[in-house]
Amino acid sequence: MMRLPAAPEVLPPRQAAEGNRITATTGNIMATPTHTPVLLDECLDALAPALTGSNPVVVDGTLGLGGHSDAILTRFSETTVVGIDRDTVALRLASQRLSPFGPRFIGVHTTYDHIADALATAHRTAANGILLDLGISSMQIDESERGFAYAIDAPLDMRMDQTTGQTAADILREYDEGDLIRIFRDYGEEKLAPRYARAIGAERREQPIVRSEHLVRILNDATPYALKNSGHPAKRVFQALRIEVNAELPILRRAIDNALSALAVGGRLLVLSYHSLEDRIVKVAFAAASTSTAPHSLPVVPVALRAGYRLVFSGAHTASADEIARNSRAASVKFRAIERLDTVA
Repeated sequence: MMRLPAAPEVLPPRQAAEGNRITATTGNIMATPTHTPVLLDECLDALAPALTGSNPVVVDGTLGLGGHSDAILTRFSETTVVGIDRDTVALRLASQRLSPFGPRFIGVHTTYDHIADALATAHRTAANGILLDLGISSMQIDESERGFAYAIDAPLDMRMDQTTGQTAADILREYDEGDLIRIFRDYGEEKLAPRYARAIGAERREQPIVRSEHLVRILNDATPYALKNSGHPAKRVFQALRIEVNAELPILRRAIDNALSALAVGGRLLVLSYHSLEDRIVKVAFAAASTSTAPHSLPVVPVALRAGYRLVFSGAHTASADEIARNSRAASVKFRAIERLDTVA
């Protein structure tokens, strides 16, 4: 069981080194992480109607390098942003980037299902806006020693928060073949899950599997020749391991429920998801929240049975061809938004 931060840890603002340039040290190499926010203008426009009151607050539940938060703080000059991230490196870099905004930005080290606790650090009980940009960040992929990328040999870590929890190598060592089949099938939608689990079980009896290149070789060898040209055999397995390591789907389910509860009347929850497992959770939760529980035959719907939320727009929005050409990460995005209603008669 992965241990998560028990309580939010508030990060004080820091002055960014070298002006506004964000840097991270990887070994002896100084790298400059970059991240282009997906559907940025669409997110800002969707938040705008919820941020017209006095001193509004937005929770950026997946802060990353702070791209969305920077734009929110810039466009909405009276707004405070509470930025959540479990990745201590990302949180530090984003806090440096956003330090010019002073107390209008508060960084919190926790997972994004702890929305109420994070709001408490700003002495607030409800949010006017909540943004969840799901999945893995560009910085985490680019930092080779994190083990997220199957194309680069690295230790099989995959933890978004490297201060706690089990690694992907721990899972490959400790899970029985039945559990490996389950996570490959359920989290990676991998049709060859049993075959890959057996291959991993046979290999680990000979030697531990602790590096990405080793795992990729096992999966390549276990893939039938006829399927070798139908996509990289490691893609779905690596996705499944990452989701399991970070408990991504259980946290998402809790986060959606907690975010809906934390919205002020008129507040909006925005979610950007990048694969079908995430989007399905969001879609089902939004549909339930925006649907009345009253029988259709009732001429007047009692307040207690009215829907407490409404969809900001029908279905999911996707990125334009122009944005995808500029930012390949936008190719798979599904954007959904919901608003809390005042159901008091």
